Amino acid sequence: MSPLQLGPIAVALNVSADGTHLAQAAELERLGYAAIWLPGGQIDTLDRISEVVGATKAIPVASGIISPDVYPATAVLQCYANLQQDAPDRFVVGLGASQKPPALPALHAYLDELDAAPEPVPADRRILAAMGPRKLAVARERCAGAITLLVTPTSTAAARQELGPDRSLVVDQFVVLDTEPARARETARQPLRLLSQIGGYRASFARMGFTEQDVETLSDHLVDELVFWGDVDSVAARVREHLQAGANQVVLSVLGGAGVPDQLQAETRLAERLLP
Repeated sequence: MSPLQLGPIAVALNVSADGTHLAQAAELERLGYAAIWLPGGQIDTLDRISEVVGATKAIPVASGIISPDVYPATAVLQCYANLQQDAPDRFVVGLGASQKPPALPALHAYLDELDAAPEPVPADRRILAAMGPRKLAVARERCAGAITLLVTPTSTAAARQELGPDRSLVVDQFVVLDTEPARARETARQPLRLLSQIGGYRASFARMGFTEQDVETLSDHLVDELVFWGDVDSVAARVREHLQAGANQVVLSVLGGAGVPDQLQAETRLAERLLP
């Protein structure tokens, strides 16, 4: 199986209640981003994926991620089949694992359903959220590769070793375009307060060497390692570290806050530094 043919710099898109995110998607494609990823929390219906595909011309649209706890395999199969008919090979199916034990057997059963359908979601069109060695093994054996979140470039290099050279590795990277340290860190801590309470992330933080105190207090050290903040040039340099460590693609998830450019403005400035 070959890696997905995805360019090095992609971007996450937040859904807006008034639908203006669809015009934003078209602008992100015009800017030259390699793919648009819809974060899992934005996918309140699988129609969100179809809407973004319909609002753009050729850019791949990926789910980051679809949870088996929320959408049955039958719904994903139908969404994929519809998009294959209307926009072939533009939907990259990003999947997670169930948060309910036993997670790995449930994940394998879900993937079995995707494989066995008359119109399957093939392994080379799906990517698995994975940070630990067991899920990285599933990503290597049953998917085109893995997507990670809240990892250091050193962890990216380790994930590349686990996946081998013929699987795709995507890193979802939180970024904050703000040079004022206290303000930038507070912006970064907003999503970390929730994610740091999830067992899979806490285990990942421990594997990367962060202490329990780092996690409980969301220390400056943890924030600075996991969320790239600063001016455009410094953020771009750190993004390139993931690519140098073995990532095929980095997804820019731009966080907003006081003193931070609006999301599209930040994405435009990053595109100027990171895209050909």
